Amino acid sequence: MFDPNSRYYRMPTFTAAGTHGNTVTLVRLRILPPTAGVTTWQVAQADRPDLVAYHFYKDATRFWRIADANEVLDPAESYSVTGTSVQIPTSS
Repeated sequence: MFDPNSRYYRMPTFTAAGTHGNTVTLVRLRILPPTAGVTTWQVAQADRPDLVAYHFYKDATRFWRIADANEVLDPAESYSVTGTSVQIPTSS
């Protein structure tokens, strides 16, 4: 259902009734794991979540690790203000 690099890859799913009599598959609520930032990144004007993830992890799809460490649902939220500090967790 999800790409192996997705933060939802190992999350359990369940089926529920949709609004039009159909069934839909949903992902269980994901609780943020403890993710301590080990370094900070000063946001520059051209920064994007995928570019910063590639800089640190050599994998642009791991942007969600940074979003988790900064407790934001929308990864772009951390990069909306130039000069903001973003916590960067370890690569594991």
